[in-house]
Formats: sequence, structure tokens, C-alpha cells
Amino acid sequence: MDREGARVRPPRTVPGARSTLLYARPGIIVTVDRFTVGRTSYRIADLTHLRTTRGPHDRIAVRAVVLTASMLGGVAMLLGFTGGLQRLTAGAYLILGAVLLLPAALALVGDRWRPPPHELWGWHRGAEVLLFSADDERQFGQVTRALLRAREVNRYGGWVDPLASADPWRPSR
Repeated sequence: MDREGARVRPPRTVPGARSTLLYARPGIIVTVDRFTVGRTSYRIADLTHLRTTRGPHDRIAVRAVVLTASMLGGVAMLLGFTGGLQRLTAGAYLILGAVLLLPAALALVGDRWRPPPHELWGWHRGAEVLLFSADDERQFGQVTRALLRAREVNRYGGWVDPLASADPWRPSR
């Protein structure tokens, strides 16, 4: 308690951790020493070659695009083999062309409704593993930045910000 009687929180640290907590949400904890997602925990010093990528497209959207494209291709082949394309008017060709763009439109709509997840991959003890995956771009960015910050702290031997703590060189006049 402070002088006014208000309760003061202790600094946020995790038991066994060397330093402060960089990111904490339910199921995700990033400290200077550890990166924990769910029940899996990694030492920051063991993580190398971090990269971000997008995951696979939604299976339902992919199936809808493939099914639509194959059915339209079948109709076009049927019209071509039966000679039906010669009897079509110019307006029918325009409609047929617009309908053939339907798979592309479905792919765009599917990616808009169910975008591919953001994924963070890295090497852990000689094997490439998926470290973290999220649909929320903001949360993914926060976790990735916290993990990169933790790696920087480990690289500089525990200095939180080496440039801010160093005295700049000034020439003597």
C-alpha cells in the first residue's frame, strides 16, 4: 500500500523468469527468457531463423472454387463439343465470359471472409516448428514484436536498451 492507502501492484514478472514480462494474454506469455503458447514453452536462446508467413487458405473456400471451376469447365467443353458455341449470340458470349470469372470472384470473397492465418515459424533445436498462429493481425504483430524484443535482450546480454544506456562520445574542445 502506498501513502494514500491505494493498493500498489508488484512489477509483472513470471516466477523463474530473469526479467520482465513482454507480452501476456491468455495462453500466450513472452518473457525475456521464455516464449510460451498453450502448453508448449520454448527458451528464447534456442529459437533461431524466425520468419512470418501466411497459412493455407480456408478449405471450404478452396473446395468451392475448385468445384465451380470444374463445373464451368465441363459446361464449356460440352458446348464446344456439341457445336453450341457457334449458335450463341454476342450477348451470350459476354455472359459466358462473366460466368467464367466466377471462380476468381469466389476466391476473392473467400479470402475476405476467412483470410489465411498469420504464422510464425522458427528453428528450435535443429527442427523447423510452427511457433505461433493467429487470425488476428494485431495480436500476431504484438506477439512477434515481443518475441523479437526478447531475442534482442538475449543477444545483448540482458541490456534492455544498450544505446540508451551508453554515454555518447563527445569530442573534447
